[in-house]
Amino acid sequence: MVESERSSFENENENENENENETEVIKTVFVCFFSYKRYQLLMSSEKQAEEAIVVSGEGEDDVAGRKMEDSTADDAAGDGFSMKSFLWHGGSAWDAWFSCASNQVAQVLLTLPYSFSQLGMLSGILLQIFYGIMGSWTAYLISVLYVEYRARMEKQEAKSFKNHVIQWFEVLDGLLGPYWKAAGLAFNCTFLLFGSVIQLIACASNIYYINDRLDKRTWTYIFGACCATTVFIPSFHNYRIWSFLGLGMTTYTAWYLTIASFLHGQAEGVTHSGPTKLVLYFTGATNILYTFGGHAVTVEVMHAMWKPRKFKSIYLMATLYVFTLTLPSASAVYWAFGDQLLNHSNAFSLLPKTRFRDAAVILMLIHQFITFGFACTPLYFVWEKAIGMHHTRSIFRRAIVRLPVVVPIWFLAIIFPFFGPINSAVGALLVSFTVYIIPALAHMLTYRTASARRNAAEKPPFFISSWAGVYVINAFVVVWVLVLGFGFGGWASMTNFIRQIDTFGLFAKCYQCKPPHPLPSPVTGDHHRR
Repeated sequence: MVESERSSFENENENENENENETEVIKTVFVCFFSYKRYQLLMSSEKQAEEAIVVSGEGEDDVAGRKMEDSTADDAAGDGFSMKSFLWHGGSAWDAWFSCASNQVAQVLLTLPYSFSQLGMLSGILLQIFYGIMGSWTAYLISVLYVEYRARMEKQEAKSFKNHVIQWFEVLDGLLGPYWKAAGLAFNCTFLLFGSVIQLIACASNIYYINDRLDKRTWTYIFGACCATTVFIPSFHNYRIWSFLGLGMTTYTAWYLTIASFLHGQAEGVTHSGPTKLVLYFTGATNILYTFGGHAVTVEVMHAMWKPRKFKSIYLMATLYVFTLTLPSASAVYWAFGDQLLNHSNAFSLLPKTRFRDAAVILMLIHQFITFGFACTPLYFVWEKAIGMHHTRSIFRRAIVRLPVVVPIWFLAIIFPFFGPINSAVGALLVSFTVYIIPALAHMLTYRTASARRNAAEKPPFFISSWAGVYVINAFVVVWVLVLGFGFGGWASMTNFIRQIDTFGLFAKCYQCKPPHPLPSPVTGDHHRR
C-alpha cells in the first residue's frame, strides 16, 4: 500500500515536471518569436529611415522641414485626403515628369517650323532626335552629381537643408570648388534670365494674333505685369497643378498645328528649298539645341522630389513624350507653308484665324506664364540667398523681395523683341555651356580619381559597361557642342540676330507685324482739274 502511494506520488511529480518543462519550452518559443518580430520591425524602421535619408536624398532636417511645411496647410496632414496638398504640394516622380515635359516645350513649339525652313525636313527631324537624346544624357549627369553632392553633405553632416533649396551652382561648389561655382552661377542665371525674356516676348507675339489693335511692345508691358505675379509661388513643390495644365495646353496646341496644317493643305506655289545657307542652317540647329536644353532647372526640380534618385530616367521619358508633340507639328507646318516660314518665326502667323487657333493662342499664353515662373523661380532663389531672405517662411515677404528680379527681364524683352532669332542666340551662347558642356566636364572631373569612382553614390548606367564608356560619351558631348553648338552656332545665330537689329532696330514697336495698309494718295491740283 505504501509502495503504491509512493509510486503514485512519484508519477505525479514526474507529470508536474513534464508540465513545467513544456511550459518553459512554450515560453522560450514565444520569447524567441516575439524577439525575432521585434528585430524585424527594428530593421524595417532603420531601413525606412535610411531610404528617407540616403535613397530619397532627404536628410532629417529636410524631412522635418517638409513636415513643418505640410503642417502649415489648413487641411494637410495625416493620411486623410487634402485637396490643398493634392493641387499645391507635389514631390512625386509624376510631378517631376510633368514639370520636365511642360517646361521643355513651350513657346519653342511655335518656332520649330521656322527652324525646319532653315534646316530642311530631314535635318530638322534628325537633329530633334539627336539633341533630345543628348539633352537627356546631360540631364542624367546633373541628377547624378546632385545625388553625389547630397550623399557627401549628409555623410559629413556639415550642411542643413531645412528650408534651403539646393541649386546647380551649389552642387558645383561642393564637388569642384568656387571657380566652378562662379561659372555655373554666371551661365545658369544668364540663361534663365533670357529664358524668361523669351517667354515674355512670346506672350506679346501670340496675343497679337488675336488682338492686333495694340502693338507687341504694349502687350509686352501688359504681360510683364501679369508674369510678375509668379513671385507668389514659393517653390517647384507648388507647380503640381500648373505643370499638369501646362502640358495639356501644349499638347492641344501641338496637335492643333498638325491638324490645321493638313486641313489647310500646301500653300499655293509652296517651295521647300532649305537648307540654302550655312548661316541659316546653324541658326536652325541651335534653336533645336535650345529646345532640348531646358534642364537648367533640373536640380531645383529634383530637390522638390520626395525621392530624387527616381529622377534619373524621368527627363528621358519626358523627352520621348515631347517628340510626339514637336515632330508632327513642325513637320506638318513646314510641309504646308515651306519657305514662307523664313519670314514668319511664329507658326500662328500663317494659319487662318479660327476659334481653334484662338483657343491655342490663349492656352499657349497661359502656358508661357507657367514657363516664365519655371525659368524665374531659380533666379528668385539666387536673389533671396544673396540678400539673406531665402529662409523666410512668409510668402508675402519673399514675394516683395523677388519683384526686382522681374524688372530687368521686362526691360530686356522690350529691347530685343526678336521672337525666334533670340532663341538661337541664347541656345548657342548660353545653353551650350549651361546644360551640355559644364555638366559633362563636371561629371568627368568629379569622378577622375579611382577612389571617387569606387565610392560613387551612383554607378554608370546599366547600358554602359564601364566608366571609360561614360568618359567617351562625355568627351563627345563637350567637343560636339563646343565646335558645332557654340562655335558655328554662335557665329550663325549672332549674324542673324544682328541682322534683325539692323532691320527692325532695338525697342522695335511691332516685330514682324503686318505692314500698315498704304493711305490713298492725296488728290493733286492737276488731277482735280482733270
